[in-house]
Order: sequence, then structure tokens, then C-alpha cells
Amino acid sequence: MKFYNRDSEQQQLRLWSQQAAEGQSSLTLMVGRRRVGKTGLLAHTYQDSALYLFISRKSEPLLCEEFTEQIRAQLNLPIFGQPRSLREVLEILFQYAQSQPLTLILDEFQDIARVNPAVFSELQNLWDRYRARCKLHLICCGSLYSLMTRLFQDSKEPLFGRADHRINLQPLKPAYIAELLRDSGRYSAASLLTWYTISGGVPKYLEWLVNTDPQQNLWASLINEFSLVIEEGRYRLAEEFGAEQSTYFSILATLASGKTSRSEIESVLETSIGPYLKRLEEDFDIIQRITPVFATPNSRQVKYRIQDAFLSFWFRFIYRYRSAVEIENFAFICQAITRDFATYSRTWLEQLFRAQLAASGEYNLIGSYWEAGNKNEIDIVAVNDFSKTALIAEVKRNPDNLRLSHLKTKAQRLEQRLAGYDITFCGFSLHDLAV
Repeated sequence: MKFYNRDSEQQQLRLWSQQAAEGQSSLTLMVGRRRVGKTGLLAHTYQDSALYLFISRKSEPLLCEEFTEQIRAQLNLPIFGQPRSLREVLEILFQYAQSQPLTLILDEFQDIARVNPAVFSELQNLWDRYRARCKLHLICCGSLYSLMTRLFQDSKEPLFGRADHRINLQPLKPAYIAELLRDSGRYSAASLLTWYTISGGVPKYLEWLVNTDPQQNLWASLINEFSLVIEEGRYRLAEEFGAEQSTYFSILATLASGKTSRSEIESVLETSIGPYLKRLEEDFDIIQRITPVFATPNSRQVKYRIQDAFLSFWFRFIYRYRSAVEIENFAFICQAITRDFATYSRTWLEQLFRAQLAASGEYNLIGSYWEAGNKNEIDIVAVNDFSKTALIAEVKRNPDNLRLSHLKTKAQRLEQRLAGYDITFCGFSLHDLAV
């Protein structure tokens, strides 16, 4: 698949490597969810000009043997004997970078904890000793958001304060999904919504969609006995959740089914979930806490949503029908998706329009609104506090279902909050996507 976007990230990475080559060494922390394209970005940026070391789950001596072979081959650096520790390998590279510019990528950096957790302290010691006399751009790249963040931002960790730059790699924006669809001759507003709802702009999932046969039913092409989609959600999350996987999966499945408040989820699961919600939001960065626009910081009007479109889709249609998966009745799952997708995708249509409004640069606040008891729900509220203008909108897939008179009735209390603002009421449907 063609490489889309990432221009600003590539520009910064190359700049920091150039600065390192001139004697200004730096450490870049790169984080991002699995499949978002971190490794692809680094490979495309550096081609063969960086030393890429992948931290696989081998014993430390075996990993050192692998790295030593790579260093000898790529840097043409003679290494006598066989290093047995990662510290030895890293010090060889730090010494090399005293005379030669080096961009060093350590991918799946957090997995060093499984190989030898002492390496974090050893790396801190090496960095502090060699940095001032090196020409080194060290890139620590990882997928486990909570652990990567803690390693560099927790004051109790040895690498605290050592990162000079941070890239939190995000999925591709809707405009690039539209470009991809046009390049493949498959663009329509409906296909943009479908691809966004499934992928959320994550390159790996877009690649899966590109590889489906446009002449066949999408769901049959995507959901079958050979599909990687079936186990993808479990593969991505099982390691992070560990022994509590079952509880986290139950919460996410309930969220994906439309139960968005803590009380609704607890009524379904019949257990308290406060600490789990906190970790899903703050440690794992999987869910997002949402309050109405203009809500006070301590508002009890809180809803939650799964931020990752693919995980939301997976929990709604794959995990929910795991009994059908067990007996390989994939046709049943396809039927369920065909039946429910139009309703399910409306939430992601709202997200598309919020992204469209954000890209316009016309607003400083974009969100949704509802009152106690989920009354008077309004899909989109966008505000410009400089020009004193506001947009209040509802979103429907079918334009025939838009009712602006009903929207204005629901917005009476919101209008009071926006007294003095020039308010525009409008309805957005699938036909209004402009990307």
C-alpha cells in the first residue's frame, strides 16, 4: 500500500538525526497503539540509514548474538568476541557514535523489561556518560502505552527526564482515507464511512480493506475462516490486560454495545468497575471519558467511548458473537453486521463530522451535549469564542430523518448558555461529507 501522510513526523525525525550528526545528541520517545504504523514510519523515513534493533522475547544472550550480527553487517564494525549482555552491545554503539553519526532505533522498547529490566538503569547510565560526546539519535519506540509512558515520565524510573522529543503517532486523518479510496477507485461517502468505522485510520486495517475484493461482499471478504480480523482484538489486548483480561473484555464489549455510562455497564456486569475504567482511560489509553460541552470539571454527567474504531467494531461484532466464531459460522456474523452496521456506524459518522469541523480551524470547542438523564442529547456543538459564533447540529445517515425543529426544541437550555452568540442550526447526513 502507498505510504500516506506522516510528512511532519518524517521531517522532525530527519531534523533530529541531522542535529545529532552535528553533535547534538537526543533521545526520541515514539509511542502509538499497535498497528498504527510506527515501524513503517521509521522504515520509510530512514530506509537503510538507521540501525534498527527489534527487542524480541529471546534470552538476553540470544538477543545479543542477533544484534551483534546486525551491527557487524550494517555498520561494518568489527566486534571481537561475543557480547552476552545488552549493556555491552549498547556501549559498543555509544562508543561508535563518538566518531560516527548514528540513528539507533530500539523497537518494542518496553519488552526490555521481559529480557532484563536492569537494562533501563544501564541505559540511563550510558546515556548520561556518553551523550555530550556522541553523535547519536536514539529512538525508543513502543506499543504498550502505559509502560512506555511510565518509563520516561514517572520520576521513580531511571529514564525519567531523559527523552528530548516525543511522538505520539496517531491514525491517519479522514482526508487520507478518502485519498486512499480514490486511489483504489472505490470512493463514495458510504465507503468512507465504512472504512473509517472499521479502521479509524489505522494503516494496517486500511491495508486489510484495500486487499478485499471490490467485486465481492465486503463482510464476506473481511470475515471468514482465513481472516486475521477474528483474533486481532484478542491479540492486541491480551498481553496488556494479563490475568484480568476477562473483566476488561466484558467492559469493552458492553461499551461497544451502546452502554456508555458507568452505571449502565455495572448494571449489566453486576460488579463495580471504577478502577478498571480508570486504567482503561489513563493507563491503556483505550477509552475516552466524555462530558457535555460546558460541563463543570466534577460533573457526574459522564459517558465513555472506545477510542479505537477497530476495537469498537471487533467487540461489537466479533467478540459479541464469539460462539458463532467457535463453530466457524462466519456467515452468521456477516448477517449481523449487515443488519446492524447502519445504526452502529452513526456514532462514527458523528466523529467524521467532528473531524471535518476541527480541520476547518473555525472552532475552539467541539463536543456533544446532553442533560441529566440523557435528555435533550445533541450530537455536535461547535463554538468559536472569538467570533461569538456557534454551530448546533444533529447527524443522521439519511437526510430525510433530519428534524431541525426538534433540534431547536432540544437546544433551548443550551441556547441560554450561548446567549450573545450567533447560533447556526444544521443537520449533517452522509451526503455532507466533504473530504
